[in-house]
Amino acid sequence: MLIKTPKNFSLKDSDVTDESIYRERRSLLKQMGFLGAGALMSSAIAKNASAGFFSADADTVFQTTGLDYSKDTLNQGLLKTPEQKVITHNNFYEFGSKKNQPVELAQSFKVDPWQLKISGECDNPITLDHDDLTRLFPLEERIYRLRCVEAWSMVIPWIGFPLASLLKKVAPNSRAKYVAFETLYDPKQMPGQENRRLGGGIKYPYVEGLRIDEAMNPLTLMSVGLYGKTLPPQNGAPIRLVVPWKYGFKSIKSIVGIKLLEQQPPTTWKKLAPREYGFYANVNPNHDHPRWSQASERRISSGGLFARNRIATLPFNGYGEEVADLYQGMNLSKHY
Repeated sequence: MLIKTPKNFSLKDSDVTDESIYRERRSLLKQMGFLGAGALMSSAIAKNASAGFFSADADTVFQTTGLDYSKDTLNQGLLKTPEQKVITHNNFYEFGSKKNQPVELAQSFKVDPWQLKISGECDNPITLDHDDLTRLFPLEERIYRLRCVEAWSMVIPWIGFPLASLLKKVAPNSRAKYVAFETLYDPKQMPGQENRRLGGGIKYPYVEGLRIDEAMNPLTLMSVGLYGKTLPPQNGAPIRLVVPWKYGFKSIKSIVGIKLLEQQPPTTWKKLAPREYGFYANVNPNHDHPRWSQASERRISSGGLFARNRIATLPFNGYGEEVADLYQGMNLSKHY
């Protein structure tokens, strides 16, 4: 199904995220005594990090490979965030709660072998292996805006397949009302899972969820790559969720489990701070985070480290035409 070009996407970019909002979010965790650990990076990687953006020799970096996919012909007008910034400015607490830590601490991550199990309220549960992730369905590019709850944003050319294609393959039954997701739990590979201070005090494994109609929406993507190549580990290798009208924490990374459920599943950030992070997490400029405004955002793009570009945040991140009908009659400040 073709994705419509959002009417309000033509935004001019400059750069770069204001870290004060990032730090405000972490203040909750600091109050709980979880943050403050230094980065546990190897010297080989640390010496190659400069200007806040990671760079390293080829033999020290996780190797990505090219993918065969159909190009996104509708959204090429979006000014994309440079790849180097997409792969070095990351929230992936399993590898550390600071933006630079995932790229520094994830380079030895192993993604093959890998298993993704789809189970629960369905007629044909299946388990996919590593090769299935890129071969089972035709891959397509989707150039999407990504809006973080911390009020920064990017534009990323993801590669993947619709989650709906995978769910149709397992044939959900009439009791399937929700879809739950789970990240790999492997403390030996993911130091933030083993070291609670490094990992932001989160109880792992990381879990997320969607209503089944949200999961089946054509925009909802299972991503296996970006910028023409397989995902690097700091961006969620080998497979992650991308839900572009929701805040970024909903787009769970390095998924090993998908389960169809009758009841709403627990989600990691809602469990940790329910007043601040709800189940729905739809981008909503009219519903502020308790500690900062969501009315605008800073777009990360091609400018220098200190360049800034404050832009207005759009309802549903600009994808309202495709998804607003999912929430008809709902109070979006109550169901945040």
